[in-house]
Amino acid sequence: MLSPWLFPGLPEVKIPDTQVKTQEGGNLTIECHVTGNPTPEVRWQTDELASPFVVQKVISDSSLNLVLYLTNVSYKDNLHNLTCEAENQAGPKEGMVQLDIEFPAKIIYLKDAVQQHHWCFPFLMDGNPEPNITWLYNNKILKETMFVYTQLITDSKDGSEKHGCLFLNKPTHINNGNYTLIVENKLGWDERTAVGAFMDNPFASDPEGLIPVPVENPTHATKSNMDVTENPESRVFVVSVAVGLAVFACTFLLIVILVINKCGQKTKFGIHRSSVLGTEDDLAVSLQFMNFGTGTPSSDKDAGLSSFVENPQYFCGIIKDKDMSVQHIKRQDIMLKWELGEGAFGKVYLAECANLSPDDDKMLVAIKTLKDANESTRQDFQREAELLTVLQHKHIVRFYGVCTDGEPLAMVFEYMRHGDLNRFLRAHGPDARILEESKMPPLGQLTLPQMLHIAAQIASGMVYLASLHFVHRDLATRNCLVGEGLVVKIGDFGMSRDIYSTDYYRVGGRTMLPIRWMPPESIMYRKFTTESDIWSFGVVLWEIFTYGKQPWYQLSNNEAIECITQGRELERPRTCPKEVYLLMQGCWQREPQQRMVIKDIHHRLLELVKNPPVYLDILG
Repeated sequence: MLSPWLFPGLPEVKIPDTQVKTQEGGNLTIECHVTGNPTPEVRWQTDELASPFVVQKVISDSSLNLVLYLTNVSYKDNLHNLTCEAENQAGPKEGMVQLDIEFPAKIIYLKDAVQQHHWCFPFLMDGNPEPNITWLYNNKILKETMFVYTQLITDSKDGSEKHGCLFLNKPTHINNGNYTLIVENKLGWDERTAVGAFMDNPFASDPEGLIPVPVENPTHATKSNMDVTENPESRVFVVSVAVGLAVFACTFLLIVILVINKCGQKTKFGIHRSSVLGTEDDLAVSLQFMNFGTGTPSSDKDAGLSSFVENPQYFCGIIKDKDMSVQHIKRQDIMLKWELGEGAFGKVYLAECANLSPDDDKMLVAIKTLKDANESTRQDFQREAELLTVLQHKHIVRFYGVCTDGEPLAMVFEYMRHGDLNRFLRAHGPDARILEESKMPPLGQLTLPQMLHIAAQIASGMVYLASLHFVHRDLATRNCLVGEGLVVKIGDFGMSRDIYSTDYYRVGGRTMLPIRWMPPESIMYRKFTTESDIWSFGVVLWEIFTYGKQPWYQLSNNEAIECITQGRELERPRTCPKEVYLLMQGCWQREPQQRMVIKDIHHRLLELVKNPPVYLDILG
């Protein structure tokens, strides 16, 4: 008869519970049952234990029990994985148990605000159960928003410590003060205070008109949880939105100055007429949307995008025929919430404004302030406001009015919540997760009717601009804004040449051209007309039906220029019905006079919205 020792087997390791729980200071008994032939060597892996312990070995006929006694358990052992190891001639085997140690919430550190991508109050906390977090701003509950929010990062090592930041997106002087962190669980709570000192007060002459960060009644501060209203992915939209809306106004300042020149008033600015564009009757007034804001301005030596061409008699007639009464908004009705950026003429803020609408007590708006205002710039500011008052359409970014009682002078614009259309398309396209544009888009992937609806709204705005003989020159999805209910409006981002720098081609010194959206005559001769806007609109349609791809994305700028000037067309997007691609091709006729008229394009898009074409994506 053969001895059983000649047939060894792997040990069997059994731990009754995979997790054991107690409170800090308590005691634990953990058993490890081991069987095996031959009898295994057994041990508890206790090298990293912080709590006092004793190990006892109990041997019976059929098994070996290794009992671990923990006394006065330390919170430092929370979530620690204890391993019972057994090994014989056949090999090793192990079992594992996790320690669940409950202990009061505590703050390990909270530091004063430091400037990173956003301002951040860094902190480290611990506690089991995981603590609830409450922030106080100057001893009042701080309500978290898309601009003030807490973000936690779980520590990479075992344990319950959590690093985090209270992020503030471009705070202003109104956010200066004391920020108190309160952490609390069922066993206790802790608090610490840090200081935020961000900037001086630009409205120092009238601080009463301003509001600090949103706060609530401090009652039961330690019991309140934050109501985070936005996910972090949407914040990048908001920063761009309000800045863009505000910088939209800057475009018109030079236009007003030109009009004033032609209407018999003086100006200190020397803007020249383009020799190329001067003969174009359709170019009554040219809107230069791209050379203002936070980007580098174009060189005035260039006779292309840096120039304006106007029909003074026509435009003066518009001014005379329109109601030029500018709404004046009281400074105490403007409640600044956040600095969003700085344009060429001053800073831009997100704000709440009261008494703008009879239906709403307060409205979110974008505020553009004018720095260094003297008598001359005040007059220009007023004339610009009068011109903006004329430009009113449901698919053009809305101008509400001005605030001139005190410094700085300010203009108030509509706030579009969902940001620029290009980001919106990518966030609601098939590659949203790859691009990390949105973890959970609220609308999901855009449908054909929705894309047609977006296109029709942009066409409507362009019909209006064409009726006033305005030429946009930089029509693209990055320069359209998206609001609630899939409302789309034409505007400009001012910052778009920074955010979308690869969409522009640098010519000579500082001139930036959106060549991928420009027709041959604009690229070769810097000729911009209502027909060149039609070409750009065709490219916008292509952007919409590719969910925000860059035109000619596979080519360099020089290669794109060569393709456009040689008559090549963008390929039909996979999700694009032939009826829509025919519209694109109608926009891309080489001869400007052969291109479709924007009214006809708009009419055709409205028909397609009512009766969307049947489209089968055979590759999908």
